[in-house]
Amino acid sequence: MLSELLWFIEGSGDERRLKEILYGDRDTDKNTIWSENLNAEYWTRFKKHPSDLGRIYGVQWRTWRAPVFGSNKMGIRHIDQLQELINGLRKDPHSRRHIITAWNPGELSLMALPPCHMMAQFYVSNNKLSCQMYQRSADMFLGVPFNIASYAVFTHLLAQVCGFDVGELTIVLGDAHIYENHIDQVKEQLARKPFAFPKLQINSDIKDIVKFT
Repeated sequence: MLSELLWFIEGSGDERRLKEILYGDRDTDKNTIWSENLNAEYWTRFKKHPSDLGRIYGVQWRTWRAPVFGSNKMGIRHIDQLQELINGLRKDPHSRRHIITAWNPGELSLMALPPCHMMAQFYVSNNKLSCQMYQRSADMFLGVPFNIASYAVFTHLLAQVCGFDVGELTIVLGDAHIYENHIDQVKEQLARKPFAFPKLQINSDIKDIVKFT
């Protein structure tokens, strides 16, 4: 989860880079949680190179493409949503516009997988940073616990670099489901005794989110 979040923050859509963060080896034969999508038949004809996942989450966060019109011609400028989010939180913490999104309707066909956790809004109250995330498709057994942890850590990272304490994480689920081939695993998981919650430790000296990567 941490490797994927750092990969998003970095702005990458290259699975080899995710392997490098996760395993320390970009050429390893080990899989990532994105390997199935990377090798899916529907995506094979679209990817630009063997490890290309297209314009997925991190790419949209860091290099959203927006049209620019002028002098009777159109160009493209890239918007770093994450940096603009951080700048906005620092300059105008009480704004209602602190939003980051990966759902780009014009580029869904350029993604190995359209975003499930598609938008997050951040809000500051009493110097505490809270996050509300909307998830259009929610795999309750595998995906949702992963996403809860990811956005909790993401909120902590943003709070640190922007100088806030941490508030609440709210997640709104659209289609919440359990896949039929997970039923037995879900029953086994429910029968287990939970472990103690993990503890998060962050280097308090880091004030630039890029340095987390």
